[in-house]
Amino acid sequence: MNAGVEFRQVSKRYGPPGSPLVVKGIDFRIEKGTLTTLLGPSGCGKTTTLRMMAGLESPTGGQIFIDGQDVTTLGPSERNVSMVFQSYALFPHMDVLHNVGYGLSVSGVSRDETRRRAREALQAVGLTGFDERLPSELSGGQQQRVAVARSLVLEPSVLLFDEPLSNLDARLRRSMREEIRALQQRLGLTVAYVTHDQGEALAVSDQILVMDQGSIAQAGTPQDLYERPTSVFVAGFMGEALLFDARRDEAGIVRLGPLELPSAGPLPGEAVKVAIRPEAWLLQADPPPGEPCLQAHIRKTAYLGSAFEIGLDSELGPIFIVSGDLTTDWQPGQTVYLQLGRRGVSVVAG
Repeated sequence: MNAGVEFRQVSKRYGPPGSPLVVKGIDFRIEKGTLTTLLGPSGCGKTTTLRMMAGLESPTGGQIFIDGQDVTTLGPSERNVSMVFQSYALFPHMDVLHNVGYGLSVSGVSRDETRRRAREALQAVGLTGFDERLPSELSGGQQQRVAVARSLVLEPSVLLFDEPLSNLDARLRRSMREEIRALQQRLGLTVAYVTHDQGEALAVSDQILVMDQGSIAQAGTPQDLYERPTSVFVAGFMGEALLFDARRDEAGIVRLGPLELPSAGPLPGEAVKVAIRPEAWLLQADPPPGEPCLQAHIRKTAYLGSAFEIGLDSELGPIFIVSGDLTTDWQPGQTVYLQLGRRGVSVVAG
Protein backbone atom coordinates (compact mmCIF):
# COMPACT_ATOMS: atom_id res chain seq x y z
CA MET A 1 0.00 0.00 0.00
CA ASN A 2 1.01 3.64 -0.50
CA ALA A 3 1.47 5.98 2.41
CA GLY A 4 -1.03 8.81 2.64
CA VAL A 5 1.01 10.34 5.46
CA GLU A 6 4.55 9.57 6.57
CA PHE A 7 6.53 11.06 9.46
CA ARG A 8 10.31 10.58 9.43
CA GLN A 9 12.08 11.43 12.68
CA VAL A 10 9.73 14.37 13.31
CA SER A 11 10.30 16.39 16.47
CA LYS A 12 8.78 19.55 17.89
CA ARG A 13 9.72 21.94 20.65
CA TYR A 14 8.15 25.21 21.71
CA GLY A 15 10.72 27.78 22.74
CA PRO A 16 14.44 28.27 22.12
CA PRO A 17 16.96 25.48 21.40
CA GLY A 18 17.41 23.40 24.50
CA SER A 19 13.75 23.61 25.49
CA PRO A 20 12.09 20.22 26.12
CA LEU A 21 10.80 18.40 23.05
CA VAL A 22 7.03 18.00 22.92
CA VAL A 23 7.37 15.42 20.12
CA LYS A 24 10.56 13.35 20.12
CA GLY A 25 11.71 12.10 16.73
CA ILE A 26 8.71 9.95 15.80
CA ASP A 27 8.31 7.72 12.73
CA PHE A 28 5.03 6.33 11.40
CA ARG A 29 2.96 5.76 8.25
CA ILE A 30 -0.74 6.13 7.56
CA GLU A 31 -1.63 4.03 4.54
CA LYS A 32 -4.00 5.53 1.97
CA GLY A 33 -7.65 4.71 2.60
CA THR A 34 -7.14 3.81 6.26
CA LEU A 35 -7.93 5.42 9.61
CA THR A 36 -5.12 5.87 12.15
CA THR A 37 -5.83 7.08 15.66
CA LEU A 38 -3.33 9.01 17.77
CA LEU A 39 -4.19 7.97 21.31
CA GLY A 40 -2.74 9.02 24.63
CA PRO A 41 -3.21 11.02 27.81
CA SER A 42 -3.28 14.82 27.90
CA GLY A 43 0.11 16.34 27.11
CA CYS A 44 1.49 13.29 25.27
CA GLY A 45 1.97 15.19 21.97
CA LYS A 46 -0.90 13.76 19.91
CA THR A 47 -2.58 17.07 19.06
CA THR A 48 0.76 18.70 18.26
CA THR A 49 1.44 15.80 15.88
CA LEU A 50 -1.95 16.31 14.20
CA ARG A 51 -1.33 20.05 13.86
CA MET A 52 2.01 19.35 12.18
CA MET A 53 0.16 17.17 9.66
CA ALA A 54 -2.19 20.06 9.00
CA GLY A 55 0.62 22.58 8.62
CA LEU A 56 -0.62 24.56 11.63
CA GLU A 57 2.68 23.84 13.42
CA SER A 58 6.15 23.57 11.89
CA PRO A 59 8.35 20.68 13.00
CA THR A 60 11.64 21.42 14.72
CA GLY A 61 13.26 18.51 12.90
CA GLY A 62 12.46 15.66 10.53
CA GLN A 63 10.29 15.38 7.42
CA ILE A 64 6.55 15.05 6.73
CA PHE A 65 5.26 13.49 3.50
CA ILE A 66 1.69 13.50 2.18
CA ASP A 67 0.96 11.34 -0.88
CA GLY A 68 4.70 11.01 -1.38
CA GLN A 69 5.33 14.78 -1.46
CA ASP A 70 7.59 16.43 1.11
CA VAL A 71 5.31 19.02 2.74
CA THR A 72 7.52 19.78 5.76
CA THR A 73 7.91 23.49 4.92
CA LEU A 74 4.49 24.01 3.28
CA GLY A 75 1.66 25.95 4.94
CA PRO A 76 -1.89 24.69 5.50
CA SER A 77 -3.20 26.00 2.17
CA GLU A 78 -0.37 24.33 0.25
CA ARG A 79 -1.04 20.77 1.41
CA ASN A 80 -4.26 18.96 0.52
CA VAL A 81 -5.57 18.28 4.02
CA SER A 82 -8.70 19.32 5.88
CA MET A 83 -9.31 19.39 9.63
CA VAL A 84 -12.45 18.86 11.71
CA PHE A 85 -11.97 20.75 14.97
CA GLN A 86 -13.28 19.84 18.40
CA SER A 87 -15.44 22.99 18.51
CA TYR A 88 -16.85 22.43 14.95
CA ALA A 89 -16.20 26.19 14.26
CA LEU A 90 -19.40 26.70 12.25
CA PHE A 91 -20.41 30.23 11.25
CA PRO A 92 -23.57 30.94 13.30
CA HIS A 93 -24.99 33.48 10.81
CA MET A 94 -24.66 31.14 7.80
CA ASP A 95 -27.07 28.36 6.92
CA VAL A 96 -25.83 24.79 6.54
CA LEU A 97 -25.30 24.98 2.77
CA HIS A 98 -23.19 28.13 3.02
CA ASN A 99 -21.19 26.73 5.93
CA VAL A 100 -20.33 23.63 3.93
CA GLY A 101 -19.51 25.53 0.74
CA TYR A 102 -17.54 28.34 2.38
CA GLY A 103 -14.09 26.89 1.66
CA LEU A 104 -14.94 26.46 -2.02
CA SER A 105 -16.46 29.93 -2.41
CA VAL A 106 -13.38 31.68 -1.00
CA SER A 107 -11.21 29.56 -3.32
CA GLY A 108 -12.89 31.03 -6.39
CA VAL A 109 -15.13 28.07 -7.27
CA SER A 110 -18.28 29.18 -9.10
CA ARG A 111 -21.51 29.61 -7.14
CA ASP A 112 -23.32 26.80 -8.96
CA GLU A 113 -20.40 24.37 -8.58
CA THR A 114 -20.07 25.26 -4.89
CA ARG A 115 -23.76 24.57 -4.24
CA ARG A 116 -23.63 21.27 -6.17
CA ARG A 117 -20.59 19.98 -4.29
CA ALA A 118 -21.92 21.21 -0.94
CA ARG A 119 -25.17 19.30 -1.47
CA GLU A 120 -23.22 16.16 -2.42
CA ALA A 121 -21.18 16.47 0.78
CA LEU A 122 -24.34 16.90 2.84
CA GLN A 123 -25.83 13.81 1.19
CA ALA A 124 -22.67 11.86 2.10
CA VAL A 125 -23.17 12.67 5.80
CA GLY A 126 -26.94 12.11 5.77
CA LEU A 127 -28.08 15.74 5.92
CA THR A 128 -29.98 16.09 2.64
CA GLY A 129 -32.70 18.73 3.08
CA PHE A 130 -30.90 20.65 5.84
CA ASP A 131 -29.55 23.31 3.44
CA GLU A 132 -31.33 26.34 4.94
CA ARG A 133 -31.05 25.55 8.64
CA LEU A 134 -28.80 27.58 10.90
CA PRO A 135 -26.28 25.84 13.21
CA SER A 136 -28.40 26.88 16.22
CA GLU A 137 -31.27 24.81 14.80
CA LEU A 138 -29.19 21.60 14.73
CA SER A 139 -28.39 19.02 17.37
CA GLY A 140 -24.79 18.44 18.45
CA GLY A 141 -24.55 15.37 16.22
CA GLN A 142 -25.93 17.27 13.23
CA GLN A 143 -23.44 20.09 13.78
CA GLN A 144 -20.67 17.50 13.82
CA ARG A 145 -21.88 16.15 10.48
CA VAL A 146 -21.90 19.65 8.98
CA ALA A 147 -18.29 20.11 10.11
CA VAL A 148 -17.37 16.80 8.44
CA ALA A 149 -19.23 17.76 5.24
CA ARG A 150 -17.40 21.12 5.15
CA SER A 151 -14.11 19.21 5.20
CA LEU A 152 -15.23 16.58 2.67
CA VAL A 153 -16.32 19.16 0.12
CA LEU A 154 -12.69 20.24 -0.31
CA GLU A 155 -11.82 16.69 -1.44
CA PRO A 156 -8.73 16.47 0.76
CA SER A 157 -6.02 13.82 0.48
CA VAL A 158 -6.08 13.50 4.25
CA LEU A 159 -8.92 14.27 6.66
CA LEU A 160 -7.90 15.16 10.24
CA PHE A 161 -10.12 14.87 13.33
CA ASP A 162 -9.14 16.55 16.61
CA GLU A 163 -11.18 15.06 19.49
CA PRO A 164 -14.33 15.29 17.31
CA LEU A 165 -16.75 13.65 19.74
CA SER A 166 -15.72 15.15 23.07
CA ASN A 167 -18.63 17.62 23.13
CA LEU A 168 -21.29 14.92 22.66
CA ASP A 169 -23.08 12.76 25.22
CA ALA A 170 -22.19 9.07 25.54
CA ARG A 171 -25.01 7.69 23.35
CA LEU A 172 -24.41 10.24 20.58
CA ARG A 173 -20.65 9.58 20.71
CA ARG A 174 -21.28 5.93 19.96
CA SER A 175 -23.53 6.61 16.96
CA MET A 176 -21.25 9.36 15.57
CA ARG A 177 -18.10 7.26 15.78
CA GLU A 178 -19.94 4.53 13.84
CA GLU A 179 -20.96 7.09 11.22
CA ILE A 180 -17.44 8.48 10.88
CA ARG A 181 -16.02 4.98 10.47
CA ALA A 182 -18.67 3.99 7.92
CA LEU A 183 -18.10 7.21 5.96
CA GLN A 184 -14.32 6.70 5.98
CA GLN A 185 -14.66 3.14 4.68
CA ARG A 186 -17.33 3.95 2.10
CA LEU A 187 -15.39 6.86 0.57
CA GLY A 188 -11.92 5.33 1.05
CA LEU A 189 -10.70 8.35 3.01
CA THR A 190 -7.26 8.63 4.57
CA VAL A 191 -7.93 9.78 8.13
CA ALA A 192 -5.84 10.76 11.15
CA TYR A 193 -7.94 10.87 14.31
CA VAL A 194 -6.95 12.21 17.74
CA THR A 195 -8.66 11.04 20.93
CA HIS A 196 -7.89 10.19 24.54
CA ASP A 197 -10.81 7.70 24.66
CA GLN A 198 -9.56 4.10 24.36
CA GLY A 199 -12.98 2.69 23.47
CA GLU A 200 -13.38 5.23 20.69
CA ALA A 201 -9.94 4.36 19.30
CA LEU A 202 -10.64 0.62 19.39
CA ALA A 203 -13.97 1.10 17.60
CA VAL A 204 -12.87 3.24 14.62
CA SER A 205 -9.23 2.46 13.86
CA ASP A 206 -7.25 0.40 11.37
CA GLN A 207 -4.10 1.43 13.24
CA ILE A 208 -3.55 2.97 16.68
CA LEU A 209 -0.47 4.94 17.70
CA VAL A 210 -0.28 5.10 21.50
CA MET A 211 1.76 8.15 22.49
CA ASP A 212 3.48 8.78 25.81
CA GLN A 213 5.52 11.89 26.63
CA GLY A 214 6.16 12.81 23.02
CA SER A 215 7.10 9.33 21.79
CA ILE A 216 5.19 6.44 20.21
CA ALA A 217 4.94 3.79 22.91
CA GLN A 218 3.43 1.21 20.54
CA ALA A 219 1.76 1.09 17.12
CA GLY A 220 -0.50 -1.63 15.79
CA THR A 221 -4.04 -2.78 15.12
CA PRO A 222 -6.66 -2.37 17.87
CA GLN A 223 -6.40 -6.10 18.60
CA ASP A 224 -2.59 -5.90 18.83
CA LEU A 225 -2.70 -3.02 21.29
CA TYR A 226 -5.38 -4.56 23.50
CA GLU A 227 -4.25 -8.18 23.51
CA ARG A 228 -0.49 -7.83 23.00
CA PRO A 229 0.78 -4.69 24.73
CA THR A 230 4.57 -4.44 24.87
CA SER A 231 4.95 -2.20 27.91
CA VAL A 232 3.42 -1.53 31.30
CA PHE A 233 2.21 1.87 30.07
CA VAL A 234 0.32 0.48 27.05
CA ALA A 235 -1.09 -2.44 29.04
CA GLY A 236 -2.50 -0.05 31.64
CA PHE A 237 -3.68 2.58 29.18
CA MET A 238 -5.44 0.33 26.65
CA GLY A 239 -8.52 -0.62 28.61
CA GLU A 240 -8.60 -1.90 32.16
CA ALA A 241 -5.85 -4.26 33.33
CA LEU A 242 -4.28 -5.22 36.64
CA LEU A 243 -0.51 -5.58 36.75
CA PHE A 244 1.14 -8.33 38.81
CA ASP A 245 4.83 -8.94 39.55
CA ALA A 246 6.00 -12.33 38.28
CA ARG A 247 9.17 -14.34 37.61
CA ARG A 248 10.30 -16.06 34.44
CA ASP A 249 12.49 -19.17 34.63
CA GLU A 250 15.20 -20.35 32.25
CA ALA A 251 12.64 -22.29 30.18
CA GLY A 252 10.67 -19.10 29.59
CA ILE A 253 7.78 -20.13 31.85
CA VAL A 254 6.28 -17.21 33.77
CA ARG A 255 5.22 -18.07 37.31
CA LEU A 256 2.44 -16.00 38.84
CA GLY A 257 1.77 -17.50 42.25
CA PRO A 258 0.52 -21.05 41.58
CA LEU A 259 -0.25 -20.19 37.94
CA GLU A 260 2.06 -20.76 34.98
CA LEU A 261 1.94 -19.14 31.55
CA PRO A 262 4.31 -19.00 28.59
CA SER A 263 6.43 -15.91 28.09
CA ALA A 264 5.48 -13.55 25.27
CA GLY A 265 8.89 -13.48 23.60
CA PRO A 266 12.32 -12.19 24.60
CA LEU A 267 12.27 -9.89 27.60
CA PRO A 268 15.21 -8.61 29.65
CA GLY A 269 15.78 -10.15 33.09
CA GLU A 270 13.85 -12.63 35.21
CA ALA A 271 11.48 -10.10 36.75
CA VAL A 272 8.45 -9.44 34.53
CA LYS A 273 4.95 -8.10 34.93
CA VAL A 274 1.74 -9.80 33.88
CA ALA A 275 -1.12 -7.57 32.71
CA ILE A 276 -4.49 -9.29 33.12
CA ARG A 277 -7.79 -7.95 31.77
CA PRO A 278 -10.88 -8.34 34.00
CA GLU A 279 -12.51 -10.68 31.49
CA ALA A 280 -9.46 -12.99 31.29
CA TRP A 281 -10.08 -14.70 34.63
CA LEU A 282 -11.99 -17.99 34.70
CA LEU A 283 -13.99 -18.18 37.93
CA GLN A 284 -15.03 -21.54 39.41
CA ALA A 285 -16.78 -22.59 42.60
CA ASP A 286 -14.68 -25.78 42.95
CA PRO A 287 -10.98 -26.37 42.30
CA PRO A 288 -10.35 -27.99 38.90
CA PRO A 289 -8.97 -31.50 39.54
CA GLY A 290 -5.26 -31.86 38.80
CA GLU A 291 -4.85 -28.34 37.42
CA PRO A 292 -3.07 -25.33 38.98
CA CYS A 293 -5.43 -22.62 40.18
CA LEU A 294 -5.45 -19.56 42.40
CA GLN A 295 -7.66 -19.60 45.48
CA ALA A 296 -9.44 -16.33 46.27
CA HIS A 297 -12.25 -14.95 48.42
CA ILE A 298 -15.05 -12.78 47.07
CA ARG A 299 -15.07 -9.36 48.69
CA LYS A 300 -17.98 -7.78 46.79
CA THR A 301 -20.18 -8.25 43.73
CA ALA A 302 -22.12 -5.89 41.50
CA TYR A 303 -24.80 -6.96 39.01
CA LEU A 304 -24.66 -4.93 35.77
CA GLY A 305 -27.36 -6.69 33.76
CA SER A 306 -25.07 -8.28 31.18
CA ALA A 307 -22.30 -9.26 33.60
CA PHE A 308 -21.13 -9.37 37.19
CA GLU A 309 -18.28 -7.23 38.47
CA ILE A 310 -16.54 -9.16 41.23
CA GLY A 311 -13.83 -7.98 43.61
CA LEU A 312 -11.67 -10.66 45.21
CA ASP A 313 -8.76 -11.00 47.62
CA SER A 314 -5.97 -13.48 46.85
CA GLU A 315 -2.32 -14.19 47.58
CA LEU A 316 -1.52 -12.00 44.56
CA GLY A 317 -3.47 -9.10 46.07
CA PRO A 318 -6.82 -7.60 45.05
CA ILE A 319 -8.31 -8.93 41.81
CA PHE A 320 -11.09 -7.43 39.72
CA ILE A 321 -13.16 -9.69 37.46
CA VAL A 322 -15.91 -9.16 34.91
CA SER A 323 -17.87 -12.40 34.54
CA GLY A 324 -20.56 -13.08 31.97
CA ASP A 325 -21.80 -16.08 33.98
CA LEU A 326 -25.17 -14.86 35.24
CA THR A 327 -26.38 -18.29 36.29
CA THR A 328 -24.14 -18.59 39.37
CA ASP A 329 -25.08 -16.70 42.51
CA TRP A 330 -21.66 -15.45 43.65
CA GLN A 331 -21.71 -14.23 47.25
CA PRO A 332 -19.30 -12.08 49.32
CA GLY A 333 -17.15 -14.28 51.59
CA GLN A 334 -17.33 -17.24 49.21
CA THR A 335 -14.11 -19.13 48.41
CA VAL A 336 -13.55 -19.51 44.67
CA TYR A 337 -10.82 -20.76 42.32
CA LEU A 338 -9.28 -18.85 39.44
CA GLN A 339 -7.53 -19.82 36.24
CA LEU A 340 -6.53 -17.72 33.23
CA GLY A 341 -7.96 -17.89 29.73
CA ARG A 342 -5.91 -17.63 26.56
CA ARG A 343 -6.85 -14.02 25.81
CA GLY A 344 -6.44 -10.84 27.79
CA VAL A 345 -3.15 -11.90 29.43
CA SER A 346 0.12 -10.19 28.49
CA VAL A 347 3.67 -10.55 29.79
CA VAL A 348 5.70 -7.32 29.67
CA ALA A 349 9.09 -6.21 30.93
CA GLY A 350 9.21 -5.59 34.66
